[in-house]
Amino acid sequence: MDQPTVGILHPGSMGAAVAACTATHASSVLWCEAGRSPATIARAERFALTGVTTLTELLDRSDIVLSLCPPAAAEDLAHEVAEHGFTGVYVEANAINPERTVRIAELLGATATVVDGGVIGSPPVGGKSPTLVLSGPAAAVTEVDALFAGTDVQTGILGAEVGKASALKLSYASFQKTSRVLVALSVGLAHAYGVDQELLQVAARRSDSYLAEPEYIAKTAARAWRWGPEMDEVADTLAAVGLPPEMLRAAASTLARWNDAKDDGELTLTDALDRLAQP
Repeated sequence: MDQPTVGILHPGSMGAAVAACTATHASSVLWCEAGRSPATIARAERFALTGVTTLTELLDRSDIVLSLCPPAAAEDLAHEVAEHGFTGVYVEANAINPERTVRIAELLGATATVVDGGVIGSPPVGGKSPTLVLSGPAAAVTEVDALFAGTDVQTGILGAEVGKASALKLSYASFQKTSRVLVALSVGLAHAYGVDQELLQVAARRSDSYLAEPEYIAKTAARAWRWGPEMDEVADTLAAVGLPPEMLRAAASTLARWNDAKDDGELTLTDALDRLAQP
C-alpha cells in the first residue's frame, strides 16, 4: 500500500507518539477531536496529528487504524469501530489479554482485518525506541510493519496467530511493572521504620536492582491508573493457563492507591510513599 492514511484512536502519551512515527510513510495521520480533553488536543498538536471532527470521518478516511487506549476501554472502542463497518486494517495494540484480542478480531473480522499488537517500552520520544510486536494475517502485518520502517519504533513479527503479540506484551509487563510495585512496597516499608537509606545502600551493591533507583516510584504512581488495569489483564491471562493470578491482583490493588495521582509529573518520592500508606 502506497502512503496509506493512518488513524489513531484516543491519542494518549503512547498512542500519539507511536502514531506520529508513521507520518514518514503515511499520507496523513488522523485523530478524532470529539469529546477529547485539552491535554489530548495539545498532545495531538505537538505531534502534528491531523484532527477530524467525528469518528465516522476518521474511519472512512483511514486505511490503517491504531487502537492504543486504557485496557478497560479496548472492547468498547472496538464495538464503536465495528458499528461503523470499518474495512481497513485495525491494529489492536492495547495491553489486553489474548482472549480479549481474539474477541475483538472476531468482532471486527466481518469487514476489517485485525492485527494483534503490543508496545514494549516507553513512548518513542527523547531518544527512546520501543518495540511494537505484531501477529496476525501476513499481508496486514507487513503493511503495519512497513509504516514504522526507519522510525524510532522497532517492530517484531511473531507469526499469523492473533493473541501472540498480546501474550508477549503481558508476559513482559508482568515483570517490568510489578517489579516497580515491589520496589515501592520495599522502600515504603523501610521508610516506615526509618531504614530507607540503609536499604538503598544495600541495594546499591547490585547495579541491576530497581531498589537502587527509587525515583521510579513516583513515576510508577503517576502511571498507576493505566498500569493497574493492565495487571488485571495479566492476572486473567495467568489464570487462563493455570498459573496463580494472586500476585498480579495484589499489584493492581496496590496501584489503585495511586489512582488520584494520574499523570502527575510533579509527584515526589515522599508524596508517592505517603499516598501508598493511605488506604
